Amino acid sequence: MARATSLREQVEDAIAAAIVTGELAPGELVSAPVLATRYGVSATPVREAMLNLEARGFVTTVRNKGFRVTEVHRDDVASLIAVRRLLEPPAVGQLAAERHELVAEHAPRLRSLADAIVAGARSGDLVAYLRADTLFHSELLALLGNRHLVQVVGQLRSQTRLIGLATAIGTPKLEQSAVEHYELLDLVLAGDAAAAEAYMSHHVSAVLDWWAPPI
Repeated sequence: MARATSLREQVEDAIAAAIVTGELAPGELVSAPVLATRYGVSATPVREAMLNLEARGFVTTVRNKGFRVTEVHRDDVASLIAVRRLLEPPAVGQLAAERHELVAEHAPRLRSLADAIVAGARSGDLVAYLRADTLFHSELLALLGNRHLVQVVGQLRSQTRLIGLATAIGTPKLEQSAVEHYELLDLVLAGDAAAAEAYMSHHVSAVLDWWAPPI
């Protein structure tokens, strides 16, 4: 059974999604009261969420003013993607080669997450889209049994900004990115290690496509 999320976690997810997608722009100054009004909550869970986001590197505190969204550049994202390509595609290839039967046991759950990713893309709910996307990839990698890999990849993914993703709502581009999760899962289940690894490499590299125009 899925654990119920707290109000602070829901607010943190929403603000993180706004930052990741560029809805809250790099360098933008935001305050807890303004964000509280925006999300229809009190300032307390917003402040708690912002402190967590600061620890994650999403924002920095500006004394007596609020929080500034951490600036990030295309080169930074390209470097993060380069590291992710060293880790995620080989891991997915290993799953296909060695653990596709185990993946098959978890396929219903993974397909339901893929459904949620597609639903988020079609409805324009980027919070749901990013949450489901994070769970899909973390739960898939977790089947290798290496918690350190899951943790490191999770940290890399959380630092990757998809500036421009918000502008893709309602476009075929966003839905295409979403449906790729079905294809990736099918390749792993088929035990096609080479194809699964190559497809994952493509999926990770496509992150830079959201930087339009390039920063």
